[in-house]
Amino acid sequence: MDALRIISEDHNSLWRMATTVDQLAVELEAGVALDPNFLSAALDYIVQFEERLHYPKEDGFLFHYLRLRSPEVATTLDRLEQDHRDSGSRHRALRAAMAAVAAGEMSGPALATQLRHFTADLKSHILTEEKQLLPLAHKTLLKEDWVEINRAFHDPVHPLFGDAAQAGFRELYHRIVSVAPESLGLGGKSVGHLPGGASPAQAEVLLRVQGLESCYGRIKALKGISIEVRRGETVALVGANGAGKTTLLRTLSGVQPMSAGSIFFDGEDISRLRPDKRMRRGICQSPEGRQVFGPLSIEDNLRLGAYTQPRHQVAGDMEKIFTMFPILKEKRHQPAGTLSGGQQQMLAIGRALMGRPRLLLLDEPSMGLAPLLVQEVFAVIKTLKSQGITILLVEQNALAALDISDRGYVLETGCVILTGSGNELVRNDQVRAAYLGM
Repeated sequence: MDALRIISEDHNSLWRMATTVDQLAVELEAGVALDPNFLSAALDYIVQFEERLHYPKEDGFLFHYLRLRSPEVATTLDRLEQDHRDSGSRHRALRAAMAAVAAGEMSGPALATQLRHFTADLKSHILTEEKQLLPLAHKTLLKEDWVEINRAFHDPVHPLFGDAAQAGFRELYHRIVSVAPESLGLGGKSVGHLPGGASPAQAEVLLRVQGLESCYGRIKALKGISIEVRRGETVALVGANGAGKTTLLRTLSGVQPMSAGSIFFDGEDISRLRPDKRMRRGICQSPEGRQVFGPLSIEDNLRLGAYTQPRHQVAGDMEKIFTMFPILKEKRHQPAGTLSGGQQQMLAIGRALMGRPRLLLLDEPSMGLAPLLVQEVFAVIKTLKSQGITILLVEQNALAALDISDRGYVLETGCVILTGSGNELVRNDQVRAAYLGM
């Protein structure tokens, strides 16, 4: 069912861009001047993503086979395909409205109204497919249908699904980020990446937690939690507020005391080790709420992350962080407290990476960020995952977290209530209803 997963990922990308356009509409209604470069880049991305990548997948595969196997949904498919055909005219109308605002012939709030209608239609379209068509395809399409579909979706030179097409859209997305207003994105002028070369992920268990308990006074926050993280895995912890996710990470790093159970890291019992000893063994945390040192410069914040490392490697590691987060390099001498929330999140992740983690604990990396920047943060996590870094990710954005994770645990009131692969949990009806809003 990889094809359905890929189509859902497309929906996630389009939804985040639609939400970003909604936020831009809020600013226009508040009297903020239109930034035509950013809105034009965002619309370029949406229309090209829809017409060159996403709609052909649906019309040529999903809708085609659903018409064969489920004729009763023909009316719904006709309406959605008409939406596909009308997308060009909708985009042209928005660009005409942008030109009218630039010429002083239309107000910003009037354009905001048109943008809201556009994004509402796009979100309604996505929800129809997610709630009706994808579950129906999962139930009704035949094995031979999936063989043909997956053959195309896994072809690296396919014009829609291949590596070149995907790279093109990543470049288009990064162009949006580079011109985004400070309120919406990173505000950087270039896009970097970390060089490859990480060793392949191994199958052995790196972290094993058994019967872990922790209390705040008389309140037991963790109630006998047992989890495993294998070397090179990305494992998500999802759950509602108060489920114990942050407490678990704090207990693993040694900041929160444990009252029962055991923590084994790379075969060693570290249950009684101090936090600094755990960090020296490679457990590094990017905490909830960033918690950067505001008066210190960006460079000094990064150096603090490397205080357990040999001095001769700090400069080289810092350059790798600057390659990943170009905006930090541009502002390297400024106090960390002057950064936007998104930039502080990048700094917090970079500070944790300066410790050369063998296990990276990420606590709510997308909290409080604009939708455009949320996608960029998860792109960074994917980069780290591809380099073989072992990641334990706490995230309220359950769908995005499970999408990029090998496995996941669902926590509820201090207990693990579900576990499985990221795909399994995304498709689990209980998880979708409780945490994904579907």
